[in-house]
Amino acid sequence: MTTLAKGLAVLGAFDKKRPTMTLSQAAQAVDLSRATARRVLRTLTKLGYVEQNGTQFSLSPRILQLGFAFLSTQNWIERALPLMRGLSERMHESCSAAILEGTDVVYVARVPTARIMSVAISVGTRLPAFHSSMGRVMLGFLDEAEIWRRLNSVSLAPLTPSSITDPQGLFDRIRADHEQGFSIVDEELERGLRSIAVAVVDQTGEARGALNLSTHTTRTTRNEMRDLFLPMLKTTAAQIFMPASAEPSS
Repeated sequence: MTTLAKGLAVLGAFDKKRPTMTLSQAAQAVDLSRATARRVLRTLTKLGYVEQNGTQFSLSPRILQLGFAFLSTQNWIERALPLMRGLSERMHESCSAAILEGTDVVYVARVPTARIMSVAISVGTRLPAFHSSMGRVMLGFLDEAEIWRRLNSVSLAPLTPSSITDPQGLFDRIRADHEQGFSIVDEELERGLRSIAVAVVDQTGEARGALNLSTHTTRTTRNEMRDLFLPMLKTTAAQIFMPASAEPSS
């Protein structure tokens, strides 16, 4: 099982900044010896999850099977997509769904309209949870000790001049957002970007993910997001786990 953990660590080391790595770079990235990294990469290449081109290694398309395997087990995502499309069409803004993984949110579904971020967002994109509306609404479902544990595990560097970087301030914002049932993040993640999110909660009260609507600050005010976006967003999120017999008739 230790070998499996090393293999997963190597796979996880490939990212946007490191789409390819040499043997030495892979070993350094996950703190392995060159000999161990060689064995791991050789096995991953044989299994088809990694490709080798000279001294460079990169992920192969087969790695997508692992990601799609997860998505296929999340029935709520399949149910959410048509609801998200309807919401996006009515509000004329991009709608996204994400899950919380550690200190990141991972996008699992997205219905885009006009592109408003400098970074292209797609399924699998990761963003810092503490500076995103979806991250904050999901973090609010954790107990206080766990929120602090995750806060203390990250460097809270400002992403924009509006980013909250004080740990106590972020903790208080997360708890306040949980109490009010939604989160608005205003130009903290990227200048010009304003988003509002609510949690996707199942029948047991567990937060399975989050939904958001995002817009440019020149199009929609914070008050408009609360008055116009929030009711529609809450209704859409509630419908995801609503029993078929209880769904409103069209």
